[in-house]
Parts: sequence; structure tokens; C-alpha cells
Amino acid sequence: MSAVYLLLLLLPLVSAQTYHWGPCPNPKVQPDFNLQQYQGKWYEIEKLPASFEKGKCIEANYALRKDGTIQVLNAQLYKGKVSVAEGTAVIRDLNEPAKLGVSFSYFSPYSPYWVLTTDYNSSSVVYSCTSILNIFHIDFAWILSRSRFPQPETVEFAKDLLTNEGIDLCKMKPTDQTDCGDN
Repeated sequence: MSAVYLLLLLLPLVSAQTYHWGPCPNPKVQPDFNLQQYQGKWYEIEKLPASFEKGKCIEANYALRKDGTIQVLNAQLYKGKVSVAEGTAVIRDLNEPAKLGVSFSYFSPYSPYWVLTTDYNSSSVVYSCTSILNIFHIDFAWILSRSRFPQPETVEFAKDLLTNEGIDLCKMKPTDQTDCGDN
């Protein structure tokens, strides 16, 4: 019965997210992931809903810090203003460097940030999933590009990859990358 109460308490928190019954899927990640090549600016092209991303012109910039952690700068244009969130990413297991953890607060644990595939120069597919007592899971997925307007085949490839890994994309939405200026 306590699991039902927990679910009822968590439901408002996940209402803007994508959640599914059961544990998280376990997709394959980028073999031989190279963080040096992954650094730099990526534009969000499509995503599963995320309550912390409500704007347009969303981009992420990754840079290696001297201490070996990765600075994550996410920016979006929301209600006419640029808002920036700074976080930290870490490689949690050197044997699987494409499975990073990311946190945007000293008070929150690292959340999964798995690079499923990237060619480093044009596109990347990222997935994150958190299981709640193996009763249900909350997942996020992002299709990223080095360009605000990638080729349609690139987006189609990314969606096919996510679907083939068992990730439900019925709520995936494009990110508005028009009229972004210099943010």
C-alpha cells in the first residue's frame, strides 16, 4: 500500500515528464566514447518532455574542467529572456565512458546521461532514465545536432535508433530553433 501512496505523491512531479510502467530500458551506448571530441556546443532538435525545458533555442555546451569533471551549460530562450543552467557531468565508470552522470545542484544526485550514439561532428542521441522502485520509470531523450537545422534523415535515424532500443517516442516534440539570435 505504501507504494501506492508514493506513486500518488510523485505523480504531480512527473506530470510534465514521460513516464512508463516497469523498469528502465537498457539501451546500448556509444562504443569507445571520446569526451574530447564530444565537447562544445550542441543544439537540441527534439526531446521527450522535460519540465525544466520550456523555452526555445535550447542548446548545451560541454567543456572539460581542470578537475576532470565536465562543465554543462544549458541555455534556452524563455519569455524573451535567455536563461542558463550550469551543471556538472562525470564519467561514472571508465569502462563505459558514454554513461555519464549529470547534476545541476549540489543537493541532487547525478542522473543518468547516456550517449547512445554520436558522430561528434553533426549529431548525438542522448537518453536518461530513472526507475522508481521498479514500479515505473521516468525517461528523457534528446536528439542533438551541431547545427540548429540538421538534415531530416539525421532526425529520422535518431528516432529509429531510440525506437529500436525500446524507448517510447510518442511524446517526442521538436524544439523551436528559429529566431534565436546569438544566445
